[in-house]
Amino acid sequence: MRKTTVFLTIVSLLMISPTLLVGQSKGDLLIKNATVMTATKGTLEGTDILVQNGKIARIGKGLTAGSGVRTIDATGKYVTPGIIDAHSHAMVSAINEGSLAVTSMTRIDDMLNPSDISIYRALAGGVTGALLLHGSANPIGGQSTTVKFKWGRPVNEFPVAGAPPGIKFALGENVKRSSSTPQPGQTPRYPRTRMGTMEVIRDAFIRAREYKQAWDDFRAKKTRVQPRIDEELQPMVEILEGKRKVHCHGYRSDEHLNILRIAEEFGFKIGTLQHGLEAFKIAPEIAKHGAGVSIFADSWSYKLEAYDSTPYTGYVLWKNGVNVSINSDSAERIRRLNLDAAKMMKYGGVPEQDSLRMITLNPAIQLGIDNRTGSIDVGKDADIAIWSGHPFSSLSLCEMTIIEGEVYFDRAKDKTMREQLAKEKADLEKLEMNRAPGSGGTQPRVPTERDRGHYSHGDEDGGHER
Repeated sequence: MRKTTVFLTIVSLLMISPTLLVGQSKGDLLIKNATVMTATKGTLEGTDILVQNGKIARIGKGLTAGSGVRTIDATGKYVTPGIIDAHSHAMVSAINEGSLAVTSMTRIDDMLNPSDISIYRALAGGVTGALLLHGSANPIGGQSTTVKFKWGRPVNEFPVAGAPPGIKFALGENVKRSSSTPQPGQTPRYPRTRMGTMEVIRDAFIRAREYKQAWDDFRAKKTRVQPRIDEELQPMVEILEGKRKVHCHGYRSDEHLNILRIAEEFGFKIGTLQHGLEAFKIAPEIAKHGAGVSIFADSWSYKLEAYDSTPYTGYVLWKNGVNVSINSDSAERIRRLNLDAAKMMKYGGVPEQDSLRMITLNPAIQLGIDNRTGSIDVGKDADIAIWSGHPFSSLSLCEMTIIEGEVYFDRAKDKTMREQLAKEKADLEKLEMNRAPGSGGTQPRVPTERDRGHYSHGDEDGGHER
């Protein structure tokens, strides 16, 4: 009870709306005299950005705004587009429906948790949006969701309106469960091999093609019997029709090449090859197919199929004309994607703007939302990060993160909030109810038989179920 009181108070303060946290709303503001890294038109020195109704209205020097519009002095600071993570599991849990090989009927959208603290931490690293994916236990997993991290807002405001729907595919060790052994008497789930994984995917598309034909025949009045709606096959039909993007987890180049071949066999394009540690081996083939690749900057060797990689992967893909982004797949690494982009300059000499694009515009293109975010351009959403120095420096900090003109993270306000929290925590700990018994606090009450009769779920006070 003592720990719970303090914890709940802290969480309640962290969950206040961003407008209360930073005292700004309406989506109107003026950023003055910044070094603006546009991601499309180079770096502009001493430049202003005028935001109106959540959109970038003007970019230039000497801009003015109406009375009452918040003005941010960014002298000596850098402004970039908000970072977009093209592979994240933030704000979701239990994301591996591994009971079946094909779980295309499941939806990440049903699992969104707007109170996940990793959202706020991502904002502190300049991240404004992400692709939230199903896990990698299945050849064909669940439907993905593209979100903006609108911390403190209702959950229905997180998904990006108009973003093309996606779905998670997976290949390799995770799917065939290399590290797990079935219990005695338990039948292992098919597939258990890489060739079985490919068969499951091909079979699903054959069934989807037949399902689509049945509906086409019904709509063309070639048959009077309306087909049964199949929630498993409907997303697969959307893939065949080019309406749903495939984001395919994998490591080995032979497997990623195989999924490209399956896509070409059935007449669609892969949206992104995720992780792609060996994608450098098939860069020309990926470029010819038109798939994007979302990689780790320099993370590998954490399992057998992840051994054969190089930090030059991003450079090789970029050199071959592949749209490449850098993702985190981690609640910790998501806060440092700016430094992962800097590594692209170190390993291979990718130009600064192209390196920046790997965490901003390129993932926006991969997710189909580049018409509204990913760069500092007039008409786009004001999804912006303001940095204390060059964002590729390990000494720089994200000072402010803005989504559609509203400030969702402000480091100065955060510091004040932390001081307030520390004071309130100290005040709470002084209360008799929160002091340990040895320090004069109230002894914990032992539950009675009457209490036990009312408990049906876990309860921290007495260690019984309530």
